[in-house]
Amino acid sequence: MFLRWGNPKGAKMRNKNGVTLVELLIVVLILGALAAIAIPRLTQSADTAKKNACATNIDIINSQIELYAAENDNIYPANLEVITNSTTYFPDGPPQCPVTDANYPDVLVNNRVDRSAHNHP
Repeated sequence: MFLRWGNPKGAKMRNKNGVTLVELLIVVLILGALAAIAIPRLTQSADTAKKNACATNIDIINSQIELYAAENDNIYPANLEVITNSTTYFPDGPPQCPVTDANYPDVLVNNRVDRSAHNHP
């Protein structure tokens, strides 16, 4: 009695070199599920970063208002345009809100830009 190695008669041999359609579909489904989880988190992170950058811009504007007052005998600017249009305080031009791409409101509350007055949707 001899043992035969390899393909017995009549048995179909599977192609071990390729990928079946079912395997490919499983991989595509897994990648789709991962994308469905990851994409909303990335956009949420980007929105949070823009809101944080906006808050930082307001802090910078308020610091420049204080600098203006220190350089002008404690006289604060009448409005925000006095310092935002000055290349002394903002050499690259007035800052814009990264969320709305608009200029900050010209209204000063107690000689400061009020964060609560600048709301985001």
